[in-house]
Amino acid sequence: MSARSEHQSVPLSVLLKRELANEKIEKPEVVILHGQASENKKGEDFTLLKTECQRVLGDGVSTYSVFGLFDGHNGSAAAIYAKENLLNNVLSAIPSDLNRDEWVAALPRALVAGFVKTDKDFQEKAQTSGTTVTFMIVEGWVLTVASVGDSRCILEPSEGGIFYLSADHRLESNEEERVRITSSGGEVGRLNTGGGTEVGPLRCWPGGLCLSRSIGDMDVGEFIVPVPHVKQVKLSTAGGRIILSSDGVWDALSAEMALDCCRGMPPEAAATHIVKESVQAKGLRDDTTCIVIDILPLEKPPTSVPTQKKPVKGMLKSIFRKKSSESSTFIEKEYLEPDVVQELYEEGSAMLSERLETKYPLCNMFKLFICAVCQVEIKPGEGISIHEGLTNPGRLRPWDGPFLCSSCQEKKEAMEGKRTSDRLSSGSD
Repeated sequence: MSARSEHQSVPLSVLLKRELANEKIEKPEVVILHGQASENKKGEDFTLLKTECQRVLGDGVSTYSVFGLFDGHNGSAAAIYAKENLLNNVLSAIPSDLNRDEWVAALPRALVAGFVKTDKDFQEKAQTSGTTVTFMIVEGWVLTVASVGDSRCILEPSEGGIFYLSADHRLESNEEERVRITSSGGEVGRLNTGGGTEVGPLRCWPGGLCLSRSIGDMDVGEFIVPVPHVKQVKLSTAGGRIILSSDGVWDALSAEMALDCCRGMPPEAAATHIVKESVQAKGLRDDTTCIVIDILPLEKPPTSVPTQKKPVKGMLKSIFRKKSSESSTFIEKEYLEPDVVQELYEEGSAMLSERLETKYPLCNMFKLFICAVCQVEIKPGEGISIHEGLTNPGRLRPWDGPFLCSSCQEKKEAMEGKRTSDRLSSGSD
């Protein structure tokens, strides 16, 4: 009887997961080759490269890879902290027991929650450094890229064309972000040297940061937000090449130049050559870091990379360079054109109420008594709806989830300019 009781004490879900882990690990669909190179001036660039990470899902065990670039400023503390904590914060925001398609669909929301939690936790350490982040998760043929700052991620699929998977949050070039900051209580202008003379790029004041989004930077006001632009695409089965680089590369080379200068090279040599070309063109004025990733079908020789540029359909060019009206809606897994790059999701709003909305294919994406950002338990009656205070909530009601704890609600309100940040600045690069 005791043996029988011991056997019954093991939940069925645990036994199933053990069987899946031991016997049913899916074979990877793709070969991922990568290389990185860097030239340092300040020592504030950091990278994260993790391949063949395993996870147990509701329908089996699968693998994914993670690539991250963290370009720090005003010190390296924020970049190091984000490198060490961001992935875990993203994964903790994904519900358990999702199948593969649901897991991929959950990534855009989880990335938003993970970025905000990482920023919130780091700022509690009262350190004033900050970091840009470009963060990519590769699951099969699906690439999900989240970005804050001015590092850049580009894709050249095997069928040709250049697609931009990240956003540039430099105030000099992003008018939408300038409007957002000024409407939230910040000021945007150039450095005033006295006598009315203004020099340099546009900056956010207080603080003097040239970027509108980052992780950290507690000394420049909370209208510099950590909410990332997220883009998700599905490659064709022919694969492609990705270049993920800090601004030290993109200040010197265009996307076309970066791809052309390393064409035919394996990833490690390609990354080294891109960095070399960048430094030769502009000199080593900043940390210059490059990650090159080739995603190839299993049957394709590992050394095969895109060898020539081919014209891309005008329709595809337009959807990757200009956001469509339906770009923030997840597309179902039946794709009409399986042999070209597919855009699955894109959204860049800085509003958490829009980024964590309930209009989603997963009914269990957000649990009732768990904060959607920091994942702490919320007592009944203490959770605050992400939609609270909206002037035009539509069909949403104040008691509809997802919910935030009081601390994350304060963070949300500060980022939206609904309360005055008490963080003053002493200046940042």
